[in-house]
Amino acid sequence: MVIFLFFKAKLSRLTPLLRSASLASGSLFYFLSSPKLRRRRPDSADGFLSPSRSSSRNGEKDWENGSTTSSVTSNTEYTGPKLYKEPSAKSNKHIIQNALAHCCLAGKVNEGQKNKILEEMEKSEANNFLVLFRDAGCQFRSLYTYCPETEEISKLAGIGPKSITRKMIDGLYKYNSDKKQFSQIPAKTMSASVDAVTIHNHLWQTKKPATPKKVVPAQS
Repeated sequence: MVIFLFFKAKLSRLTPLLRSASLASGSLFYFLSSPKLRRRRPDSADGFLSPSRSSSRNGEKDWENGSTTSSVTSNTEYTGPKLYKEPSAKSNKHIIQNALAHCCLAGKVNEGQKNKILEEMEKSEANNFLVLFRDAGCQFRSLYTYCPETEEISKLAGIGPKSITRKMIDGLYKYNSDKKQFSQIPAKTMSASVDAVTIHNHLWQTKKPATPKKVVPAQS
């Protein structure tokens, strides 16, 4: 009887503790199974990233967006007025050299004149050259430098006017390297594709100086 009373007294002391433990476990279970807590759980591994890692990922996205924007901007072309006219890069120097060697001044008879003109071409800084013919028979007279940007035609070597203007030109010619001959072209305006020209016939006529007449003494 004494032993039974002893255990009953111990059990009465443990009952509040067991009740508290039971309530605590029930509250923990309710908290873990709460729908709000489920929504707070991350659905992917990105939710477990540290703040610094997350910011770096955002930085990468910003950089990608920025690069896309800059590439679109760089592709836009300037549509305003041209402020600078690019010089013509096309040169007919090699064509004219072949024309002088195989057509205009071919043969040993013209070798001295040919070498002299080719030497002047090497000294010149011009990119375009023009051959001046006497007439449609394509008889060589002189070589000129031609600037497409300013349309200036200046004599480099040979016989002819010091400069040629647009009004002086009569015919335009193009050299055919395969046939080794010049052919007249129907163009009416000068361009970098022209290799030779002729001028109006009256420009070749020079006035001869008048010779004084001899005075015959009158016979008495």
